[in-house]
Amino acid sequence: MNCPNCGAAIAPGGTFCGRCGTRIESTPPTHSINIDSDGQGTGRGYSYQIEHQPAFSLAVLKLQPEQSIMAEAGAMVSMSANVELQSQMKGGLFGALKRAAGGESAFVSTFTARGGPGEVTLAPGAPGDIAAIEMHNQTFFVQSSSYLAGDAGLVVDTKWGGAKTFFAGEGLFVLMVQGQGVLLVSSFGAIHRKTLAPGERYVVDTGHLVAWEGTTQYTLRKAAAGFFRSMVSGEGIVAEFTGPGELLIQTRNLAALAGLLKPFFPSQSSGNSGFSINLGS
Repeated sequence: MNCPNCGAAIAPGGTFCGRCGTRIESTPPTHSINIDSDGQGTGRGYSYQIEHQPAFSLAVLKLQPEQSIMAEAGAMVSMSANVELQSQMKGGLFGALKRAAGGESAFVSTFTARGGPGEVTLAPGAPGDIAAIEMHNQTFFVQSSSYLAGDAGLVVDTKWGGAKTFFAGEGLFVLMVQGQGVLLVSSFGAIHRKTLAPGERYVVDTGHLVAWEGTTQYTLRKAAAGFFRSMVSGEGIVAEFTGPGELLIQTRNLAALAGLLKPFFPSQSSGNSGFSINLGS
């Protein structure tokens, strides 16, 4: 399991976090995780429905009067005319800087229905899916590009993800989301869910991670033993998880797509734009 305060891995049977000193309950509280299977549900003061899954998902949120939802800046597709939008630096200047370091926008958007019910639709920047996680006083870690929206009562913080994640192109930080309420996460491609039993181990390429429950432990390592074997395998850094807990995995890797498209883009060199036009004789 991981520390609920700082996210550091806790050794089996540990009662204190070695990084921040937080006391760890000897028996973790039991809870159920509800990751929507039908693409609809309710949060505090709103209902949601996820449409056009899995390639071009859109989250449609129906807000009750004077109720709010928080979302990543730039995620809005449309909204009712009576919905008020406010953008602010969540957690003040220091919190905004931490979010920016984690690959997120420094600003967070808050949508509030004024004078009656209202509708807000949200979508990620890349083609893919959206999943709703109904959290019950839990902790989830989210890859920086996968956070879409959540209940206003959820606490979103930026945490160190491990130095090796830098070499995987995923950034040095991940988002830690805590509390009770609905969390919306997005993916590139469809979302594959994996539930780990206590002690069960499972390996995921870091480029395919969307989110994982805080009860899991994970270590980062090369995909294959030895530098040469890892290079020829075509895989980079992987995360090895140990259950219990829930994993959300995206079926496509944006960095891999960028690598496939690179040969089709013109190369630029000094004094040459990369384009040539043959006008004939």
